Amino acid sequence: MKSGKVMKQLKLRINPQMVFLMVLMSMISLFSSSLHASDDSRQDTGENSRNKVIAGKQVWMKENLDVGRYRNGDPIRHAATREEWLDAAAKGEGAWCYYGNDRTAGATYGRLYNWYAVNDPRGLAPKGWHVPTDREWSELTAFLGGERVAGGKMKAAGSALWRTPNESASMSSGFSALPGGLRGIDGVFAFGGESAYFWSATEHSPSLAWYRLLNYHLATAVRSGEEKIDGMSVRCIRD
Repeated sequence: MKSGKVMKQLKLRINPQMVFLMVLMSMISLFSSSLHASDDSRQDTGENSRNKVIAGKQVWMKENLDVGRYRNGDPIRHAATREEWLDAAAKGEGAWCYYGNDRTAGATYGRLYNWYAVNDPRGLAPKGWHVPTDREWSELTAFLGGERVAGGKMKAAGSALWRTPNESASMSSGFSALPGGLRGIDGVFAFGGESAYFWSATEHSPSLAWYRLLNYHLATAVRSGEEKIDGMSVRCIRD
């Protein structure tokens, strides 16, 4: 009789209906958690790394970086107001913003970062990627025929996002550069729809870093140095 009671208890413990209910509740919980995940937690997995551009021996992301956390999970400071942006710069602290503080712009252009975020040891790029050095940018433009013509091959074609005439834009490289503009040393946004600015990971001087510039009225890819406190787009390259 005693063994019969034990068997009955075991049957109750493994009741199929109870097991099904527990599994169903677990699945609902997981689904609900995914719906309430923050934008940053989704973006920081490197989702945009799935779209790649191959240029010679290089592999580039096809979209601008759009993450709000460093690779180790720490949040990057979101400096929306002019005061916040200048405060981050004064402290040499990494910061990001959307162009014009318009969240919808992020879906198209990604985020703008100051160079302190680019250079942060916690890593701005997703795992397996890095912010390109000045030399790697030069290798790309050389592969595309040199700085005088590389810009046209890198720009997305048409005038839907680029200001006319979008000179020589063919997007033949697949790079799909868009005019995300920049945030200047005074914290003011400028050149949206006209120019694309991309940071390199290479320092130019104590206050400047190398970057690349594509303009709506030129076919060139301009190499120059700019203030580290500026906000520019970031395009990553495969390790």
